[in-house]
Amino acid sequence: MAGEKLDDPTPITESLETAQHWLTDNSDLLIQYGINIISAVLILFIGNIITKMIANSVAKLLKRKDMDSAVVGFIHGLVRYLLFVIVLIAALGRIGVQTASVVAVIGAAGLAVGLALQGSLSNFAAGVLIVAFRPFKAGDYVEAGGVAGSVDSIQIFQTILKTPDNKMVVVPNSSVIGGPITNYSTHSTRRVDLVIGVSYGSDLQKTKEVLLKTIEDEPRLLKDPAPTVGVLALADSSVNFAVRPWVKTADYWPTYFDLMQKIKENLDEAGIEIPFPQMDVHFDKAVAANDSNSDEQQQA
Repeated sequence: MAGEKLDDPTPITESLETAQHWLTDNSDLLIQYGINIISAVLILFIGNIITKMIANSVAKLLKRKDMDSAVVGFIHGLVRYLLFVIVLIAALGRIGVQTASVVAVIGAAGLAVGLALQGSLSNFAAGVLIVAFRPFKAGDYVEAGGVAGSVDSIQIFQTILKTPDNKMVVVPNSSVIGGPITNYSTHSTRRVDLVIGVSYGSDLQKTKEVLLKTIEDEPRLLKDPAPTVGVLALADSSVNFAVRPWVKTADYWPTYFDLMQKIKENLDEAGIEIPFPQMDVHFDKAVAANDSNSDEQQQA
């Protein structure tokens, strides 16, 4: 109310004066702390830029040495992360943190995290093995870790594959190293394996001649090694021929598709039947007669 006195402002005034005196007495210390914090921020900012520059320079140098781009990407990421850890330790040291203690803490934390993330460490180790032994390079078409595709890049923890239908598949490096790796691009030539089935009534010698003629007329197929054509199996509904010519790896799939079409057309032109699955059913006359008598007795 208007007639009441206000609270005594003396404690507030004393607190403000105390804070002012403390700031005055410790102004140099505060300025030093501020400078240290700003310096630490600048170290992080500038150090990050320098880290990127060094990592990029290493990558460019490796590319000039004609090193595989997948390996270059792996080393680029590794160099950048290692340098950034050094920059981080320098920034912490600038604000007064004991770097020796930081290194010890990082080591202990790394051990704890390593035990918790054994899968990630195994992926990292597998990435090192991939880079060291190089079972494939960027652009190779491989089958690894249960996935088939072209190698896009090898990263620290995973390998990136691109499937023929343009899907990106991330495969852990441990899965790549832990199973069979089939590299379809290592060699310059590749064998086309076809199985062609014809009817049992077909002339086998004529069929073989048609298949060989089809192979000879395909210019992308190689003369050396010589193609193989022969009876592979006597299947349930067909006599299966193995047709195995050789082709340059880059021409594999276009040649495969065209060759299948030409074989079908040439066999049709020669009057050789390519059968579809079928089943022959034989009736016993005696059984059929007994069934007929049983039906007549039931009707009577």
